[in-house]
Amino acid sequence: MQKREKYSSGAKWESIVGYSRAVKVGERIYVTGTTATGENSEVVGVGDAYAQTVQTIKNIEKALKALGATLENVVRTRMFVTDISLWEEYGKAHGEFFGEIMPATTMVEVSKLIDPEMLIEIEADAEL
Repeated sequence: MQKREKYSSGAKWESIVGYSRAVKVGERIYVTGTTATGENSEVVGVGDAYAQTVQTIKNIEKALKALGATLENVVRTRMFVTDISLWEEYGKAHGEFFGEIMPATTMVEVSKLIDPEMLIEIEADAEL
């Protein structure tokens, strides 16, 4: 089995549920569903789909950096949103970070996320 390296963001849910923010195995990094939380686990950009997407991607970027990667290494993202009618706001922010990288991506509507103030959760896969 290949070496497994884990990164924790310190979010309160990680220890309760038993997961890592990101896991690196070999040349791959898997970033778990990430939301628009700030340093104290508070939701950033309440009610603002664009702002939440920006914060979420910045959180993903931080996890990738901790494991030796950047957003340029991302090959796939999955966006889980609570209101698909706001797709342009989510998409605008995603495009600002990934417009040149162009990873495979998915956006699907879900009924709710772990905190009712959260509008988006994003997973990312990266290759070194």
